[in-house]
Amino acid sequence: MKAMILAAGRGQRLRPLTNTLPKPLVPVNGKPLIVYHLEKLAAIGIKEVVINIAWLGHKISDALGNGDQWQLKIHYSHETEALETGGGICNALPLLGSEPFFVINGDVFVDQLPNSITDIRLPKHCLAHLWLVDNPSHNPSGDFGISNHYLQNESGTMLTFSGMGIYHPKLFDNAPKGAFGTPLLIRPAADKQLIHAEHFKGLWCDVGTVERLHQLEKHIQ
Repeated sequence: MKAMILAAGRGQRLRPLTNTLPKPLVPVNGKPLIVYHLEKLAAIGIKEVVINIAWLGHKISDALGNGDQWQLKIHYSHETEALETGGGICNALPLLGSEPFFVINGDVFVDQLPNSITDIRLPKHCLAHLWLVDNPSHNPSGDFGISNHYLQNESGTMLTFSGMGIYHPKLFDNAPKGAFGTPLLIRPAADKQLIHAEHFKGLWCDVGTVERLHQLEKHIQ
């Protein structure tokens, strides 16, 4: 299975750190955020990783190179302007191939990746498998629910999308051109029970602001 790290975002809320540094290279206790992902992906047996880049993207490719130091092969998907999560994945499909692939947001931190990533086999009718987390304070209403392993747009218990998922390329068959977020495709597919989901209970943090970055650093010291 290949993996993709979404790393093209501008990181507006992490200013001034991101005025001169792309968000995935922001250090967490001295190590770039994206390096934690690469180490964990290599540890579970992933061999190829696609990274989409836009804002200061050359700094990411300069810092990470071809991935040899993690025993990975890194491919870069270049965007002249950020295409958001859905558009970024679509743009990278030629590098990702025809089989399901794992995607993780470049601005989240997890203490470990879900153990089931490399073992999951999407049922023939399913287009994705998403991991949801308990709602953080900045997203108290959540995004989706889970019922009988299926993603629900409305549920009694709502959870937050973690930014981690396995996607079948077919999910993007009728995707619009240009920039769009993955919920544009995920929500209608969920209504048709085409998306599996599970609750991820490991440490997870959306490192979206300087305050959250500092809180995370204190937590994992």
